[in-house]
Amino acid sequence: MSKRNKIIYWTVTIFLAIAMTAGGTQQMLQTGGYNKTVTNLGYPLYLLSIIGIWKILGVITILIPKFPLLKEWAYAGFFFAMSGAAISHLAVGQPFTEAMPSLFLLLIIVLSWYFRPLDRKTRSTSH
Repeated sequence: MSKRNKIIYWTVTIFLAIAMTAGGTQQMLQTGGYNKTVTNLGYPLYLLSIIGIWKILGVITILIPKFPLLKEWAYAGFFFAMSGAAISHLAVGQPFTEAMPSLFLLLIIVLSWYFRPLDRKTRSTSH
């Protein structure tokens, strides 16, 4: 892995870990305005706690060494959560600007996944 790719990977992965930990903690505890957002989207509040716990577990998974298959699942979970959030905002008629944070995180997720080191990949996903 080149030095450039290593820098890209760790930069976006650390940003992703901080963002998912912060959001996941607030969601798990149902604080920080998430209650209003989720209610406006038509989802039950208990969904916040479920998503929050899974985000925190996902962060732990992508940061610890080894377990490449589990990392694939964590990245997939992040991808589904952020794409689902963006689509939810648009589906209820909210402005595109409401979906932008989710779309930005979606880009960060893809970059972290793409630039991850070889020892963090399953054999079948090596590129």
